[in-house]
Amino acid sequence: MEEKIEVKNKEIDFIGIIKRILAERILLTKIVGGFTILGILVALVNPKEYTSEVILAPEMSTGGVGLSESLASMASTFGIDLGGKSTMDAIYPEIYPTVLLSNDFIISLLDVKVHKKEDTTRKRFYDYINKDLRTGFWGYPAYFLSSLLPKKEVSSNNTVFDPTHLTKSQEKIVDYIKGSISCIVDGKTRIITIGVKDQDPQVATIIVDTIQKHLRDYIIEYRTKKAKNDLVYYQKLLNESKKEYLQSQKKYADYSEANTKIALTSVETRLSELENEMQLKFNIYNQISTQVQQAKAKIQEQTPAFTIIQQASVPNKASSTPRSIIVILYFIFGGIVGSFYILLRKDIKRIFHHIKK
Repeated sequence: MEEKIEVKNKEIDFIGIIKRILAERILLTKIVGGFTILGILVALVNPKEYTSEVILAPEMSTGGVGLSESLASMASTFGIDLGGKSTMDAIYPEIYPTVLLSNDFIISLLDVKVHKKEDTTRKRFYDYINKDLRTGFWGYPAYFLSSLLPKKEVSSNNTVFDPTHLTKSQEKIVDYIKGSISCIVDGKTRIITIGVKDQDPQVATIIVDTIQKHLRDYIIEYRTKKAKNDLVYYQKLLNESKKEYLQSQKKYADYSEANTKIALTSVETRLSELENEMQLKFNIYNQISTQVQQAKAKIQEQTPAFTIIQQASVPNKASSTPRSIIVILYFIFGGIVGSFYILLRKDIKRIFHHIKK
């Protein structure tokens, strides 16, 4: 005999839930009010942050673009990398964010002179981070606990940053700077947007402008390094060949003057040899001089051009979450917490009662 199992659909009684919550409106008001006050405190204590941006368009590689490179460019618009690059460089726009967030690059920013918007006193970016930054709301408990612990002596070499061996305090500073930098490269146009957020709009602008300059110098140095090395080498050869040419010229002139009135075949032969040697040295000198000029032209050719589409400017409007939004979010969160507490209060008390037993 088959047993009939009846399945009853349990419907959620939303009206009943709302009535239960409204029945405890006083408790709900207290909870929401507490969270609202907490939201006001967080909004007032948390410092505002400003973001300054600079937009660059790097020079694309010259030369014809093949079919595979065109397909790679089209695929990049859909976030697909086919591996086709129109340049032989190891440093291309897609890895600029990695370059900017490397320890070596970040540490190079610590000695940059900055000043706040309302204060023209210039100081190192490192000193600004250590002395002028305000602590956020959630940083106060950690600051309070650390003040209770015995203070360790600060090393005199704490300001000496070794990218491969950072102390804990140095690592915090480097991580803070990394967190304040953003770099976005458009996969289709290769346009680079660099942004820096900081509590002071002037400092954010100085740092983002410095970053774009350092990045441009870094890329230019990389692209022209081989050409510069070639120029140094050819310049050295030029100096040596010029010295040898002048020596052979002097040797020829001295021998010619010393034997002006002597009409001997041996003298003429020796004079011809010296002249040929001098001419050979001159030809070598002339060829190397041409190579030097070509090396200089190569440096100019390899130097990439960056077009600044948008200069760094001091922002007037904060980019952080508005204080009114923070208060509203805490108000809503307080309403949600209060409602769940009212609905689950009996269950919570039952659980604590069983725990006590």
